[in-house]
Amino acid sequence: MQPRITNPAMSVPGVMDALQALSGAAGRAASAAGLSEETINLVCLRASQINGCAACLDLHSREARKAGETDARLAVLAAWRDASYFTEPERAALALAEASLRIADRSDPVPDEVWREASQHFDEPALAALVTFIAMINTWNRLNVTTGQVTGEWTEQWVR
Repeated sequence: MQPRITNPAMSVPGVMDALQALSGAAGRAASAAGLSEETINLVCLRASQINGCAACLDLHSREARKAGETDARLAVLAAWRDASYFTEPERAALALAEASLRIADRSDPVPDEVWREASQHFDEPALAALVTFIAMINTWNRLNVTTGQVTGEWTEQWVR
């Protein structure tokens, strides 16, 4: 398998720097707000499942395992609503991520009830960081899927 083109983040001057700056800012905001690495990893993985991004699934599942995530939770993430492994805050974050990613699927893409549930578990700084991570992984997913980026060697360079 070969990608269609070099990832635009690598070939368009300034894009990788901008994405890394966004990632750093979101990470600092998440840390300051007490948003857990586990929640961020789950959201990034779920978004990548929805968007069909193999490179991001590979990368973020490796990062999640390295951070101590269990195989059981990773195995059922796509069916998180029917699994007892996830905390209420994680469920709220996953619901917000799914709604945020599927904005064209319904007339009220992020229903007030989804937002209310998330705001019961996360304060405004944590919500802002969470929404930024959702947007950021969505961007990476779209760059990778559109250009046919292949997981494996390319992904391995980004595993921390």
